[in-house]
Amino acid sequence: MIQNETKEYLLQELETVAKWEKDQKGLWFWEKIGRVPFMILDRITPKMVHKKLGQALDEIGSYIQKGGSYLTSEKEVLNRIKKQTGNEEMGIHAVKEMPLQVMDDVSQAIVETRKKVAMTQGATTGIGGFLTLSIDIPFILGISLKTLQEIALSYGYDPNEPSERVFIIKCLQFVSSDVVGKQAILQELSEFNQASPNKRDQAISQLQGWREVMVSFRDNFGWKKLFQMIPIAGILFGSFINKSMMHDIGEAGRMLYRKRRILEKLEIQV
Repeated sequence: MIQNETKEYLLQELETVAKWEKDQKGLWFWEKIGRVPFMILDRITPKMVHKKLGQALDEIGSYIQKGGSYLTSEKEVLNRIKKQTGNEEMGIHAVKEMPLQVMDDVSQAIVETRKKVAMTQGATTGIGGFLTLSIDIPFILGISLKTLQEIALSYGYDPNEPSERVFIIKCLQFVSSDVVGKQAILQELSEFNQASPNKRDQAISQLQGWREVMVSFRDNFGWKKLFQMIPIAGILFGSFINKSMMHDIGEAGRMLYRKRRILEKLEIQV
């Protein structure tokens, strides 16, 4: 049964998001010192692996400007929504009119699917220790971007728009930031809908330093990925770590997009 979207209901759901935001007090201890093991990894990792990682970061960075190979298809998400609502004529522009509960259910199903894929990938690459780490890191970066795009679509936002891709990168950046960085990003995103076109253009320009965002995201693997470098034992670590990371990314994406959609629904009611 779909909850009637009264103003009181929407305000209650907004309070749930606010509570989640308040709980974002920073990173676990091993994440705070996550850069240390990567300083060690940089010294022992072969140049070929560094090169592959650099290429992957370049490809993901181009996503901000043109989407590239990381731009996801609307079809799969729309099919999920059609199955959920029974509306075969559903298009991206009609999604924003859906009840919040439907959006939540679709986005949650997307995250659960991606977590399973990430777990399998982590277990597979964990077999070979650090030699396969160069495969796993670009994979996680790529699936993270696609998951956030699918979450955006499930809440009625189009990742084909450059400004929307900025919001997605900010969500990704949020996951790997410390408590100060998280608060700054929450402030930026809270003003996203009210931003003028010029201000959004400035945000895109600021993200020309996207490599810093991606390197920060990579470094956040830290100690967790260090354990995955142990051959065979890395299967267990890799599976758990990837599932955990996708959970964090999915939760952040869902909460930040959920807040945005609730505020827009409230604005319409006013």
